[in-house]
Amino acid sequence: MSDERQKPATPPRLSLDKEIGLGQYSNFVSIAHNYAEVLLDFGRTLPGREDIPVVARIIMNPFQAKQLLRALSHNVQMYEKTFGAISDPPGGAPAPPGETN
Repeated sequence: MSDERQKPATPPRLSLDKEIGLGQYSNFVSIAHNYAEVLLDFGRTLPGREDIPVVARIIMNPFQAKQLLRALSHNVQMYEKTFGAISDPPGGAPAPPGETN
């Protein structure tokens, strides 16, 4: 048997091409799912437009969606700890398009 010690695995490093690195602004997300996938369409609502242009579509499996939920929750908690509570919009503010109460 070998006494070689295994090196710890190096975590993968993100790489971004120039265009993706610029990012896309989104102020709307539509979420749909079926048994095998969760689909997130990120869009941008604009005054005077009746449609919402989709700027990115992300498709993931349910496990990845749950991991995303946990990561977002953790990051919002860290944000609020650093910068203070994120307030909800005023009661009279209109709901985003497609959102039902």
